[in-house]
Amino acid sequence: MRIAMVASEINPLIKTGGLADVIYALSQELRKVGDDVICVLPFYKKIASSGKCDYRYIGSFDVNMNWRRQSAQIYSAKVNGLPFYMIGNDYYFGRDGVYGYDDDGERFAFFTLASYALFDFIDFTPDIVHVHDWQSGMLPVLLKVNGANSPRFQRAHSVLTIHNPAFKGYLGREALYDLYNLPEELYDNGSVRFDGMVSTLKAGIVFSDKITTVSPEHAKELMTVELSQGLSGVLEYRRGDFFGIVNGIDEEEWDSSSDKRLAAHFTIKNFISGKAANRKALCEAAGLRDNGGPLFGLVSRLTYQKGIDLAIAVGRGILERGGMLAFLGSGEYELEQGVKRLCEDFPETCSAYIGYSDDRAHLIYASSDFFLMPSLFEPCGIGQMVAERYGALPIARDTGGLHDTIVSFNGSNEDEATGFLFRDYDYGGLNYGVHEAERVFRDKAIFRAMQKNAMRVDHGWASSANLYRGMYLELVNR
Repeated sequence: MRIAMVASEINPLIKTGGLADVIYALSQELRKVGDDVICVLPFYKKIASSGKCDYRYIGSFDVNMNWRRQSAQIYSAKVNGLPFYMIGNDYYFGRDGVYGYDDDGERFAFFTLASYALFDFIDFTPDIVHVHDWQSGMLPVLLKVNGANSPRFQRAHSVLTIHNPAFKGYLGREALYDLYNLPEELYDNGSVRFDGMVSTLKAGIVFSDKITTVSPEHAKELMTVELSQGLSGVLEYRRGDFFGIVNGIDEEEWDSSSDKRLAAHFTIKNFISGKAANRKALCEAAGLRDNGGPLFGLVSRLTYQKGIDLAIAVGRGILERGGMLAFLGSGEYELEQGVKRLCEDFPETCSAYIGYSDDRAHLIYASSDFFLMPSLFEPCGIGQMVAERYGALPIARDTGGLHDTIVSFNGSNEDEATGFLFRDYDYGGLNYGVHEAERVFRDKAIFRAMQKNAMRVDHGWASSANLYRGMYLELVNR
């Protein structure tokens, strides 16, 4: 199959979150089974200056948005054999940031229109055009409305993956014609209308042949009024074409037996001594005194959505009972200060790296006995899967992908349990999970059995990629 991944960010060229990792890993897995995959993304200033790839300019063409005419400069590169096509325009993408500009709607309208024209420019006839989130959500509309009679797209099918349902891609009604050269009839008939605006995410849901999100449990949540962030109605309309496929992790980057960022490598056969060596290295790097208590790690954006306020509150009890805490992340000022105050109150057993460090992140995963993820919502989550792979048992709220990737200990299932899930998003919920973990920590037979269970779980991309590929084949063979 010929597959095009179209998104606003793709690892390793540009990344602000897990979306970038997902697309790169999925694309590489599809290539392994012989599919012809290309990745299409904007050519940001950060890509041009990063030195992450040897790119070359291959030509340009004009993109018309009503009265606007902008030039799309096309660059190509290969990263570990995967072809990238990058759409450049200094006015839209020659900026320091990736998102957060008042004209983001116009910027990604240009990107979407240029992506549509790119297929002719590079002579690529896709079987599948897979778009991601609101930034490229209008591409399935263009394929259906403008490409219906085009030889290039007559056999093309579109897939939308919703990674973050909170961002709808709102635009004014006039943007349909003013930016996308599309008839306002699409607004009048409700196809793209949402909250009295044009929503590029809703447009993608309505016009794509299949819609996915990043875990089965999150798909169920998005079908409920309470948890759908407003999308339950339109997703109900597409119920038969909507489902969840859990993300995987990069097993080459997250491999405790060969991870270059660790103080000592380990496998399931020697994980006790291996984790002890990494714990010693973390204590030295973070200025901690090892008191022998359970070590709880947290690697996350420091935001309320991630439950960091709960982690700070419950963390105080952990430290008072002789446990240890290692934080890594940055985010909301109030939460950063809360983490810092906890470290000031417990300087020997609590550490915080405000910011991000790959070295420290890998060391925390390899050192920790338990890993905190008390998220309010978590469409999929990567941290819990990495933690399991490194023998750190996750303590997480029972939501989204956390539900799908953690087998919770219930007191008698130590032969399969890989962590601890709690339901209530409050102090009591997380505190319950922590106390259960501390109780297991004291029973070393159960604790070690659970660590082995966690390390055995296959969180690679192969099985998830097979599910995506099966969906693609179903569309192609219609």
